[in-house]
Amino acid sequence: MGMPRVTFNNTVLRDGHQSMAATRMSTAQMLPAAPILDGMGFGVLETWGGASIDSCLRFLGEQPFDRIRKLREAAPKTPQSMLLRGQNIVQYSCFPDDVVEAFVQATADAGMEVFRIFDALNDVRNLQTAIAAVRKAGKHARGELCYTTSPVHTTEAFVKFACELKEMGCHSIAIKDMAGVITPVPAAEIVRKVKKLTGLPVTLHSHDTAGLAAASYLAAIDAGVDAVETSISPFANGTSQPDTLRMLAILDGHARKPQFDVKKLAELRTYFTKVYAELSAFTSPKNEVVESDTLIYQVPGGMLSNFRVQLKELKMDDRIDEVLAEIPVVREALGWPPLVTPISQIVGTQAMFNVKFGRWKNFSPQAMDIALGNYGKTPGPIDKDVLALAEKNTGKSRRTARPAEGVPPRMPELREELAAKGLPTDDEACVLFAMFPREFEQLHKPAAKAAPAAPATKAAPVPAGATRMALTIDGKRSEILIEEVH
Repeated sequence: MGMPRVTFNNTVLRDGHQSMAATRMSTAQMLPAAPILDGMGFGVLETWGGASIDSCLRFLGEQPFDRIRKLREAAPKTPQSMLLRGQNIVQYSCFPDDVVEAFVQATADAGMEVFRIFDALNDVRNLQTAIAAVRKAGKHARGELCYTTSPVHTTEAFVKFACELKEMGCHSIAIKDMAGVITPVPAAEIVRKVKKLTGLPVTLHSHDTAGLAAASYLAAIDAGVDAVETSISPFANGTSQPDTLRMLAILDGHARKPQFDVKKLAELRTYFTKVYAELSAFTSPKNEVVESDTLIYQVPGGMLSNFRVQLKELKMDDRIDEVLAEIPVVREALGWPPLVTPISQIVGTQAMFNVKFGRWKNFSPQAMDIALGNYGKTPGPIDKDVLALAEKNTGKSRRTARPAEGVPPRMPELREELAAKGLPTDDEACVLFAMFPREFEQLHKPAAKAAPAAPATKAAPVPAGATRMALTIDGKRSEILIEEVH
């Protein structure tokens, strides 16, 4: 008896437009497609998490939890999934356990079924609270292995991490290849070993940034992967996931090819082509092509395009090759962290500083935080000289405890603060306010949106899921854009 047909999960309502159109697809643009997607036979529809919550608040004027409810009503048959950054929730910093727990419960209550839980360092301690909360809510905890390559990222290390995720209560495992660098042989090898040793269903999630995703999906399908994640063109391929129709064509004649209504897929493509045109201000041809630099430097596509802009602003665009070549040097010194938000942007910025000022002459506070263990345990050891410099600059020793250990609860304080402002005080309001205080207030006080910001200089618009990191260069305060890489 052969293996069952592989499941396709669809990402067009979250990662598809996050990767191709700066997360600007509105709920109103999703709703006409939702019933069609619901009837296709996808395992899950990814609809939320990542930068989408920030985008709803900052740019679309939407209450993010309403998106889950509306899509649940429009597509009741297919479970929704979301991307959750463990203790960081959907932000960049570490939140108290009670805020993480409240966020998970509120999201589950709104209709979310599958939680894709990851940590930028693959530090299982940063996942324990979220996994326990998902299980308590009676929902599906999918533990994500952030895939990367380095001397310390071996198949055995990934398999060991998968076993730890199983022990913590994950219902399934996923290989999360955010930079699109997984190649067919390791994809198949990790799938086979994780399935054998954990007995759990395994999903492969990749991006076609380097043109590898479809080939790696095929190898993983041959190796027994339970699901792969696809999108719908034009929110597919390039920096997004492979197109569903394309993956079906690749599987022609394959025993595990799933069954889909090709006419309905064509209908969806027509619809999303119209939406893509509506979002043309946020799309770029660079997102649609294979980016060979990804293979050389492992810099995710979304970060690479943003990086070029930043170097140009700093009059360093002629030194991009030097900066890219410095990224592996910084990664090694900081313990070989995977290049995923927010670590990827911190590593990239430090590489730029090293080229501009000399190695570690200008040590960013965020890079020092990685060295000092404030983001968690790094996969490899920190360079002893770099650690000594971070400890000298900050007067602090390397942290060995879980980053959230000892962080006091915040929910009662958040409720009081919201009540004092005359704003809603339910759990949805509290967790959104904890992560995005200004944007949440603006959503509930439209007049605040009209208040002039009066910037000293006109700043470029901040993409969804991005934040500006203040830095001092040559004695002058500057800002670097930290953009979402997922």
